[in-house]
Amino acid sequence: MNFEKLIVEIGENYVAEVTLNRPDNLNTFDSIMAAELYDALFALDAEKRVRVILLKGAGKAFCAGIDVNELAGKTAMEYRDWIERMERPLVAISQMKKPVIAQLQGVAAANGMGLAAAADLVIAAENAKMGLTAINVGLNCVGPVIPVARCVGRKKALELLYYGNLISAKEALALGLINKIVPKDELETEARRWAEELAQKSPLALQIAKRAFYHAEDMNYEKQFAYMNEAFARLCATADAKEGVQAFFEKRKPVWQEK
Repeated sequence: MNFEKLIVEIGENYVAEVTLNRPDNLNTFDSIMAAELYDALFALDAEKRVRVILLKGAGKAFCAGIDVNELAGKTAMEYRDWIERMERPLVAISQMKKPVIAQLQGVAAANGMGLAAAADLVIAAENAKMGLTAINVGLNCVGPVIPVARCVGRKKALELLYYGNLISAKEALALGLINKIVPKDELETEARRWAEELAQKSPLALQIAKRAFYHAEDMNYEKQFAYMNEAFARLCATADAKEGVQAFFEKRKPVWQEK
């Protein structure tokens, strides 16, 4: 896959890596990169050689938000189309079948924080910082705060939105914005290891789990159980479920058929 502002690599062990590649601009979103990221995510979601996607940034930052060089000279309708284009990758992750892990180093700010929060899982270097910083330049992060709020809850999300402060990796871990912290010089190795470990799980079980989780998230409590039970029943009828249980009894590694 060839892109102008992304590096996309499909490696061994069913893991693909997508690198935001505007390091001189701290990997801020411009229109081209936003469109490419959206296309790359869905292309990898359809790729049989991929089970897990690792999302990262080139250089010293994960993503510092949106490139404000594109801000000037638009009508209200053009601004709406523009911001929707920037946020499409955040929404896309929830629509995909396959898990997306964000590999976070340096700063994840504004739309970059939203992108990290929208990922299914986040592994971060100990020097990482996150913040909904747009308020500090007279704007706001009302789009990125949506996935952030689903991680941290209403009160903390509003604090992050209103004040625009950067928080440390340690605080982000405590708030549920990231899953694990590793030393900076071990981030590449540990993120890859974590992605490869996930890719060894049943692909169907993972995909059904992800889709069911996102679809059920906004249902009422009773409907969530009904929906999840239906998803579990569908999984139990698959060849992979039968293979997984049989392999457990036979004390061997399962061979996934993805059907």
